[in-house]
Amino acid sequence: MRLSELKENEFNHFYATYLNMVKDEELLEALVKSRDWFVDYTTELKKEKLSYAYGPNKWSIAEVLLHIIDTERIFQYRAFRFSRNDQTALPGFDHEAYVRECESEKRTKDNIIAEFLAVRAATLAIFSSLPKEKLKRIGTASDMSWSVAALGFVISGHLKHHAKILEERYS
Repeated sequence: MRLSELKENEFNHFYATYLNMVKDEELLEALVKSRDWFVDYTTELKKEKLSYAYGPNKWSIAEVLLHIIDTERIFQYRAFRFSRNDQTALPGFDHEAYVRECESEKRTKDNIIAEFLAVRAATLAIFSSLPKEKLKRIGTASDMSWSVAALGFVISGHLKHHAKILEERYS
C-alpha cells in the first residue's frame, strides 16, 4: 500500500507533519528505509555524543533515539489491535514521562540499536503479513481515528521527523 492511498478519515491532521516526511512509497519500503537510517546514524555516533543535548531542557540524543523506539512500539501495538478488528478505544501516552523513565544514561549504542532492530522487526512482521483490507481497518487511539496503514506510515514519518531534528540541531 502507498501513502497516497490513505483517505482523509484514516488519520488525524495533527499527524500530517509525520506523514509529510514520507514520500509516496510503499509502506514496507518506507519502514525499511527509515530502519536503515536509524542503524546507520546510531552506528556512526561517537559514544560520548549519546548524552549530548543542544540546549537546556532538551532531550539528549539517546533520549531522542529511545523516544523513537517507545513511540514505534506503541503505534505498532495499536496497528496490531486494529488489524485484528479490536474496536476498543485505546488511550494516549505521555511521551515526556516515557523519556523521563528511559534511563538513557545507562544505555549504549549497541543496545539501543539492538532494541530498535527487535521492535522494527516486529513492526515489519506485522505489516508484511496484512492484506490491504486489514490495512484499511480503522480504530480509535488518543481519541482519534486511525487506519492500520496510517499508523505504519506515521511510524516511519515520526522517525524521519526526529532524524531531521537530530541532523539539524545535534550535529
